[in-house]
Amino acid sequence: MQIQGMVDKSYDLEERLVNFAATTAIFCKGIPNDFAGQYYGNQLLRSSGSAALNFGEMHGTQSDRDFKNKAIIVLKEPKESRMSLKILTKMFYGNAKN
Repeated sequence: MQIQGMVDKSYDLEERLVNFAATTAIFCKGIPNDFAGQYYGNQLLRSSGSAALNFGEMHGTQSDRDFKNKAIIVLKEPKESRMSLKILTKMFYGNAKN
């Protein structure tokens, strides 16, 4: 979407994925350093970061097949992140008050 010669960044998927990964990393700083916190926190960090990183790799692929595979990963990782967040929320981990 163009606005007076400038690109509207609100629909920029790359920027949104980067913001999601960074916000998730900040959220994870509040997760307790016990076994469950480390397990689900690390899983959340990996899946949220993977979406952004694979989106970047997707644009450098050499074949349509590789592009599709990366795109599928980009779509699946936020779903995994959502599940980790739900689990952490049920456990009152992260920035939630215990």
